[in-house]
Amino acid sequence: MASKRVAVVLAGCGFLDGAEIHEAVSTLLALDQAGASYQAFAPDKPQLDVVDHAKQAPTGEKRNVLTEAARIARGAVKPLARLQMADFDAVILPGGFGAAKNLVDYAVKGADCGIDADIERVLKEAHAARKPIGAICIAPVVVAKALGADHHPLLTIGTDPATAKDLEKLGARHQNTPVREIVVDQANRIVSTPAYMCAQRLDEVWDGVSKLVKKVIELA
Repeated sequence: MASKRVAVVLAGCGFLDGAEIHEAVSTLLALDQAGASYQAFAPDKPQLDVVDHAKQAPTGEKRNVLTEAARIARGAVKPLARLQMADFDAVILPGGFGAAKNLVDYAVKGADCGIDADIERVLKEAHAARKPIGAICIAPVVVAKALGADHHPLLTIGTDPATAKDLEKLGARHQNTPVREIVVDQANRIVSTPAYMCAQRLDEVWDGVSKLVKKVIELA
């Protein structure tokens, strides 16, 4: 049986302004261990902001989302605009504030957020083709914005009531979930896990992400 081809969408590099690195690397490692092939993608556009992760404060710098994502992907990253779901069996979105800043502007506008046109197109293509979607940490907000109004997906961001309420405002259904577990929406073929929305330890992140990857591949 041919290995599954999975697109991984990164939203920069670093949990405060880009993709959460532990979640992203856990995703890539779990895919590799499962024998799947993967390709990283990222929006080729400026980040919403740049944060000094040592001081946890904005720097005022300007950086490009794809250029930063290339740090995680060891240079092997393509523009999100070039991602066509016809070429892949599934798509996975790691979390981090970059997902909430660069894929949607939820970090600024909450449930009134807008969404990047390319990630909206990709998620709608995947859903229409019955190809599974994995969403980690805060990334379910992106899925809810893209698909919530029409398809009301079942998602989790863990147990945070304010974020769960925002998911529901976007049309999704929320299920409280322990950090090491996943929620599977069989009808919409969407898998989500809380990761650093709840996690205190890296092994908690790994447990949830590896289960998510296994289920996404199974659904594919």
